[in-house]
Amino acid sequence: MRIRRTLSVLVAAGVVAGGGLALAPAASAAAPPTGTSSLAALLASDGDTFDRNWRDFDILDQAVGAVLAAKPSSPVAVLADGTVPLTAFLPTDRAFQLLAKDLTHHWYGTEQEVLTALAGAVGIDAIEQVLLYHVVAGATIDSATALASDNAVLTTAQGGTFTVDVLSKRWGIVQLRDQDRNDLNPFLIPGRLDLNKGNVQIAHAITFVLRPADL
Repeated sequence: MRIRRTLSVLVAAGVVAGGGLALAPAASAAAPPTGTSSLAALLASDGDTFDRNWRDFDILDQAVGAVLAAKPSSPVAVLADGTVPLTAFLPTDRAFQLLAKDLTHHWYGTEQEVLTALAGAVGIDAIEQVLLYHVVAGATIDSATALASDNAVLTTAQGGTFTVDVLSKRWGIVQLRDQDRNDLNPFLIPGRLDLNKGNVQIAHAITFVLRPADL
């Protein structure tokens, strides 16, 4: 599925709710980013295919494509409009594999099986809401800003919120507290932050899938 092409066609339909940010300024006084390369282009950069690398974002990429194929007017399409500032927190393929295991009590050995299982377990509408819960519109939040923003509450494109919990500023340990109180909260992954740096759409890899409700 060529998500970059699909998103480009549908980008005009993207509408995202934002606001509610209470972030500390970044430690550096660097000029704000001005690039307009989209996160859709970043996600599609490894070829738009499933593979055996559980550390990248193929399941996320294909999930966005599946949502847009079923719901062409979904606000998920904003990921293709590189002129819209936003920050996305990107679960790895392993994170989705763990979510599928939690929801279905079965371990899936391929990325394709994981996405199929998730779609069957919760449906495309729920997948759309989960994806939007990983997007904070209207702000380019780099890792330095996140590290200086302990207890900041971020409002997502889904409408729900999650909280930034800086556990160690010295070691750069940041956790995101979501709306599911019964499961582990994700951490930002050191070394995989500020993806798409220099552009107004930026992303950070996370260890688990954020949950907008008790799943």
